[in-house]
Amino acid sequence: MNETFMKEKPVVPLIVSMALPMVISMLVNSLYNIVDSFFVARISEDAMTALSLVYPVQNLTNALGIGFGIGINAMISLQLGAGQKEKASMAATQGLVLALIHGIVITAASIAVMPGFLKLFTSSETVADLGIRYSEIVFLFSIANLLGVSFEKIFQAVGNMKTTMIALMSGCIANIILDPLLIFGMGPFPEMGIEGAALATGLGQALSLVIYLVVYKLRPISVGIRRRYLVPDRAMAARLYSIGIPAVLNLALPSLLIASLNTILAAYSQSYIVILGIYYKLQTFLYLPANGIIQGMRPVIGYNYGAGESRRVKKIYGVTLVMTGSIMVVGTIICIVFAEPLMQMFTGNEETIQAGGRALRIISAGFIVSALSVTSSGALEGLGKGVPSLVISLFRYTIIIIPAAWILSRLTGPEGVWHAFWLTEALTAAVSALVSRRTVFVSPGREGAAMVK
Repeated sequence: MNETFMKEKPVVPLIVSMALPMVISMLVNSLYNIVDSFFVARISEDAMTALSLVYPVQNLTNALGIGFGIGINAMISLQLGAGQKEKASMAATQGLVLALIHGIVITAASIAVMPGFLKLFTSSETVADLGIRYSEIVFLFSIANLLGVSFEKIFQAVGNMKTTMIALMSGCIANIILDPLLIFGMGPFPEMGIEGAALATGLGQALSLVIYLVVYKLRPISVGIRRRYLVPDRAMAARLYSIGIPAVLNLALPSLLIASLNTILAAYSQSYIVILGIYYKLQTFLYLPANGIIQGMRPVIGYNYGAGESRRVKKIYGVTLVMTGSIMVVGTIICIVFAEPLMQMFTGNEETIQAGGRALRIISAGFIVSALSVTSSGALEGLGKGVPSLVISLFRYTIIIIPAAWILSRLTGPEGVWHAFWLTEALTAAVSALVSRRTVFVSPGREGAAMVK
């Protein structure tokens, strides 16, 4: 595959062609998250609560895989833009080796910490038991998940978005099909309850990995997995981690946020924890399509930065911001108009539905302005500038929202937590504008050349 189209094709059709497959796959993935919760909610509200409590740790493990994959993606794109294909292959090979090691460690650590973690947030033995049973199965697939994510980022880095779309969609669709079969025991399948939901998730992740391996074998890409690069290279590993670690922290911070907000809300009622869990399931349907656009933009902006095309870098950023902003406008309208019906998909408790509807309308006030933070953070990662991207995420997920949620909840009750969301998005947008002006809108110059040495 000739990747030069990333600096030759007009920007708008280029971003659309790169982002559309990822938007489609992210929408399917969002549907999976909602369908998964829909079926788990049919087991019991305790099962839904257990899933909400496991979600932060599950999100953390996904963040570790995706964040390090972003490091692989950015390094490959920068090297390809500079015409260094062998260094791009080295980044891909060593990235996969490190991802395998990460998967082994995460599997053991996640299963070990879950019993103690769950007991921090619930006194219900039933909820804790359901959470442990779900965790023990879903985290066994961490290796397959992390390797699959790494291959996803490698294929994206060379502009092969269709393969990643097919792999992601296949895994999600398999998950959706297997959920009711394994949870409720249809046909020849045993009734497994919440364990069935976990197994369906793991098998979907494994299927995606198999698809990447088959495609790579049958239709090799320009970036190869080379045996000679299996020997660790300290300089390459340092570069991968210098981008990957901030990206991991960017993605892991929401887990810290959810755990913190659960602690604040637990003082009022368990139903507010359920509402927060439902909100995060729903918001994936909004932010994952935006993330699909970011994923389509990331290799393009990195390639052009590595090639020294500063004018295209700025235009790519602007086009992406318009696209993500448009998605947020649509999401805001939907959440305001259909708040209660959306909540009703996950619980039959009328009080929870009404309280959740109010929460969703309040939180949605910050969706549109959040487009600036989301786009800026993704662009900075694509440019290999992990630390400035991390600064934006720190403001968005910890520095502002956690203190604001605690203070406002003391003043106005649990609704103060929901108001902290839109307040945080507005303040973080201002920080993002400042950071972007000093990083994205500058000429690559010597810094861009140094990234690919």
